[in-house]
Amino acid sequence: MFHLSLRAAVGVTAVTIALQGFAAAEPTIGQSLAVRGNVKLELNLSIKDLKEFPVQRLEDARVVREAGSRSTEPEIARRYTGCLLRDVLDRAKPIEKNRYDLRKSIVVVTAADGYRAVFSWAELYVSPIGDGVLVVYERDGRPLPDSEGPLALVSLNDTRPGPRHVKWLRSIEVRLVSD
Repeated sequence: MFHLSLRAAVGVTAVTIALQGFAAAEPTIGQSLAVRGNVKLELNLSIKDLKEFPVQRLEDARVVREAGSRSTEPEIARRYTGCLLRDVLDRAKPIEKNRYDLRKSIVVVTAADGYRAVFSWAELYVSPIGDGVLVVYERDGRPLPDSEGPLALVSLNDTRPGPRHVKWLRSIEVRLVSD
């Protein structure tokens, strides 16, 4: 009986240690960014990896109110630190099998909860909008707050700040739009 109990205890301990190692190896949702789709190199980028891209520090010129704030409360300007979405895409090397394929491509950015924002290739590469689309990991000199996740995407040159602000950023996918 003792021999069987000892063997069971050792087995349970081994499984527990293995599961702890597995859990430590699994990234927390939002801790890494997957880049997939019509690209030559699929990427999984950590915050550390993203910090190796050219750093962009942009102040949001629009003044943003906190959710639920009253119109009489002071407004807050925000300073974001991150990298350009187009730099991330360039690292993944979007594929252009036929002439003009990139011009017929869209970029779908997805949050952990499934929220999506879409950009055309032209917006990111040949318009001023692309200069303000950042994958961000800091706001106002600190890591993003828990309400936004470790990674987010902001489009600071849009006329409305909310629709393409993707909190808890999880993935970027390049898609070729069919004719």
